[in-house]
Amino acid sequence: MKVILTADVKKLGKKGETVTVSDGYGANYLIPKGLAKLSTEANQRELAKDNAAEAARQKELKAEAEEIAKRLEHINVEFQAKVGSDGRMFGSISPKEIEQGLFEQWGIRIDKRKFVDKYPANALGFTRLKIELYKGSEGQVIGTVNVHITEAK
Repeated sequence: MKVILTADVKKLGKKGETVTVSDGYGANYLIPKGLAKLSTEANQRELAKDNAAEAARQKELKAEAEEIAKRLEHINVEFQAKVGSDGRMFGSISPKEIEQGLFEQWGIRIDKRKFVDKYPANALGFTRLKIELYKGSEGQVIGTVNVHITEAK
């Protein structure tokens, strides 16, 4: 029996793939659980339409990520930190704080989990951190944010 998977199935395939399974497995497990549909011409056309819509959506997401990457090139996120007598900074600025600073100062919302450089900014001056803005079938878009840390008076 040929079926089109509507969800990822472990050891069988990914969503959207057409696979051949035994009649019992398809009829008694995959189709009733909503994990697959019978492979018919109508379902194949619907799958092709869904794939085209997903490709257009991915292209739109990539264009949006590229636009954000261009904006990030010219942005400095400003922070102030306490400094000890030896000129070293107390603590550090975490990716979560950088995420909040980007939103508060520039209105750009980026998830803290998108930071490629997981280390915190812990030095006065400028620090450049990479952010993975998009990852998908269309490729990958990585932006760079400049974090400027000054001494709190």
